[in-house]
Amino acid sequence: MITDPIADCLTRIRNGYLSNNMIVEMQYSKIKKDIINILYNQGLISSYKIERRKKEKFVIKVAIKYNKYTGTSVIKCIKRISKPSLRQYCKYKKIPRVINGLGIAILSTSKGIMTDKIASKKKLGGEIICFIY
Repeated sequence: MITDPIADCLTRIRNGYLSNNMIVEMQYSKIKKDIINILYNQGLISSYKIERRKKEKFVIKVAIKYNKYTGTSVIKCIKRISKPSLRQYCKYKKIPRVINGLGIAILSTSKGIMTDKIASKKKLGGEIICFIY
């Protein structure tokens, strides 16, 4: 049994790009889909697809994006910030900047999951899920 499905999702992506895999699979959940959708919209992954397996089981297939010239992953670091044992919350004025604005922070707000830039524009604070750069 997985106690932290978000950490499992981020770890699968991290292990995928560290071992130069093209595609990683994980169990479906709405929060995972929202996080992966943000990664896709930010250009950090190539694509993703939700497939149905067996009875009532869905999986998300994520295609990791690599630099075509160097062959390295576009994602350099993916780090879980708020954990089930220690939640990290912030107000919209105190949202941390990742690598001086070059990376992104993903937040869970009252209006859904969004990036740090969108949350700042909407003046929403929330739980800091992860940093990605």
